[in-house]
Amino acid sequence: MVQCKRSRLRVSFRLAVWSMLLLVSCATTRQHEPAHSAQPEDLARQESVKPGINTRWMSTDIEPLVATLDAESREIYANRELLAAVAGPRPGTVVADIGAGSGFMAQEFSKLVGPAGKVYAVDINAHMMERVAREAKRKGIKNIETVVCGEKSIDLPPDSVDLIFICDTYHHFEYPRSTMRSIHNALRPGGQIVLVEFRRIPGVSRPFILRHVRAAKDVFIREIAEFGFELINAHDVPALKENYVLRFRKVEAEE
Repeated sequence: MVQCKRSRLRVSFRLAVWSMLLLVSCATTRQHEPAHSAQPEDLARQESVKPGINTRWMSTDIEPLVATLDAESREIYANRELLAAVAGPRPGTVVADIGAGSGFMAQEFSKLVGPAGKVYAVDINAHMMERVAREAKRKGIKNIETVVCGEKSIDLPPDSVDLIFICDTYHHFEYPRSTMRSIHNALRPGGQIVLVEFRRIPGVSRPFILRHVRAAKDVFIREIAEFGFELINAHDVPALKENYVLRFRKVEAEE
């Protein structure tokens, strides 16, 4: 009888230990779950990383915005053809210009992808996208499609894009986790991101950049990697003094 009681105690003890190990294992798995696998309800609850960052760019008075974006003194605008060449979409591919603004990069990409390709000009400002569509029609450009997106998604169909171009716009992602999840979903297998962003270096960068851009390059690289992408190239573009150019590839989520 004593031996039976001891046996039952040993079994109960082992079951308790196994239960504790199982709970620890589950907690560890959730802790290390990749960011791009976050559930929709988690994404809906996320807080803004920089409240008010897009207030100016939602204005209905878009001409001052266009004047800012299309200024020859702005190195991105002055080097738009070079940037399009660095991004390098092939004829027939589908490109999405996220934060397309006045559409000058979308027009450059439209030349490179040709009639068989397509360019999505994506922006949160509906009035700006109306202007982009008018300009494309006026110039006879037929492969640009405008998309008015929300603050948390680029609002493109799954597996619809080969290349995502994000130019001085990632720091405008107020909800980067959900926005990058939508980018991950929109990219086809093996799809790429070309990121152009401001160099944020205290003591070197202009005060405007230090105030406006929330983090430096290493932080953005780490974030984008956590959102389901791997860095595959850092492009050397000597013409750019205030910006860097990085290329990422979509990493498929493990089953």
